Amino acid sequence: MIRKIIKIDEEKCNGCGVCADACHEGAIGIVDGKAKLLREDYCDGLGDCLPACPTGAITFEEREAPAYNEAAAQTAKQENAEKKLPGGCPGSAAKKLSGGCPGSAAKAISRKETQAESGTVRSRLSQWPVQIKLAPVSAPYFNGADLLIAADCTAYAYGNFHQDLIKNRITLIGCPKLDMVDYSEKLTQIIAQNEIKSVTIARMEVPCCGGIENATKQALQASGKFIPWGVVTISTDGRILE
Repeated sequence: MIRKIIKIDEEKCNGCGVCADACHEGAIGIVDGKAKLLREDYCDGLGDCLPACPTGAITFEEREAPAYNEAAAQTAKQENAEKKLPGGCPGSAAKKLSGGCPGSAAKAISRKETQAESGTVRSRLSQWPVQIKLAPVSAPYFNGADLLIAADCTAYAYGNFHQDLIKNRITLIGCPKLDMVDYSEKLTQIIAQNEIKSVTIARMEVPCCGGIENATKQALQASGKFIPWGVVTISTDGRILE
């Protein structure tokens, strides 16, 4: 049948996942860092996802599509509600884990290699600020740096974050879902205007974290530079996933 259904422009999509949260029927998901219409028969054509999209990537179109299956969509909605907390992010499913701006001035942090006090884990952070939005594009510590671009939650989920990921790197953090911003332009400027040696992306396994990975990849491409890069994915129970 010909009916109204949403259309997602992947070029504009930053993978933040807000549209997936706004879609009460669960028709939208995040795949490879981009929003996808996963179930056409779950899309009711009302467009709750349109105003939620911060980049304007979602529009309506009239085309051949399966009829809206309200019964199936409602069943899926109920199942999703049982898995998630209010707020909708796939990474917000409640679980218990076992195992127990005066500060915005840019500066490098010098730390002596002294033995840490008993029971104290020494910070490996070497610069400030760390928020992508606050970081100056031309800070001297970027030159010759191994850059870590990390989703906010990774430092909380992975216990050895400082030793394994921050150590010997310049750190930038952000969350495109909460900041409602596309970081790619700022990251492009940082990479293009400085001699970055390598880039490591640290993200959670949840779909909304695809936004920070996608923004970094776009920045690397737009910078016109060939820089070694890699992605470290952290599970919600604190493991590095292969």
